[in-house]
Parts: sequence; C-alpha cells; structure tokens
Amino acid sequence: MIETRRFRTRYAVALAVAVAAVLWLVAGPLRSNVTYFRTVSEAVEIRTAGSDERFRIMGEVVPGSVEETRQGVRFDVTDGAETASVLHRGDPPELFGEDVPVVCEGRWDGATFASDRIMIRHGNDYEPPDVDVEVDAGEGSASGDER
Repeated sequence: MIETRRFRTRYAVALAVAVAAVLWLVAGPLRSNVTYFRTVSEAVEIRTAGSDERFRIMGEVVPGSVEETRQGVRFDVTDGAETASVLHRGDPPELFGEDVPVVCEGRWDGATFASDRIMIRHGNDYEPPDVDVEVDAGEGSASGDER
C-alpha cells in the first residue's frame, strides 16, 4: 500500500514538472512575440507610466504635421482625444498622408513614439481603377496570325 502511494506521488510530481516545462516552453516565446494594439489615448497613458514595451498605435495623421526627415518622416497622430508625436525611420507607404488612418509599430522614446513600421488602414471594398481601352481594328488580329 505504501509502495503504491509512493509510485502515485512520484508519477504526479513528474507529470506536474512535465506540464510546467511544456507550458514554460510554449508561453515564453509566445509572450515575447505579442504586439499589443492601442489607441493614441491608451498609448499616451502608457508613456506617462514609463513603459518601454513594443506595441502598435492607431490613429489618424494630423493635417499639417507631416515633415520629412533624413531618416524617414515625423508626424502627429490623433484619436480625437489625445495626440502623439511619431518619428518613423524608413520610407512611409505610398498611401501615407494627412488625414489618413495609420497603424504604427514601435515604442516610446521619451515623448516621441519611435516607429519602424507604418500600416495604412483602408476599407474592405476594392474597386479596380477605370481603364480606358480603345482597340484600333487596323492594328493586329485577334487570332495572332500576323505574317
């Protein structure tokens, strides 16, 4: 009876250690790869708390605030309640501009959000551009039989 109890105890301890090891191996890397998404107001609140975590900030580019720098672009982003200054290293996307909703990824560097990635928010409806195609009947043939 005592031998069975020892076996069960050893088995339970070994099982608990194995489960803890698996959870540590899985949760550790996942936790470091998580990038939180915050509004400008939430991000400003974190800045005042002194956090240096990496996250994504979402807002709209403030008109008149965009200025190119030697290493990228500086601009302000707002959610209507708060405004934050963003310094982006690298080229911004083609659709980047004033009044454009953006998502910037980076971290606080003092009072400025240091971004290394800008994503443009857009609608889900895709409309192809209008193409004006004029076919001249005298040029080429439909069968491809030019000789």
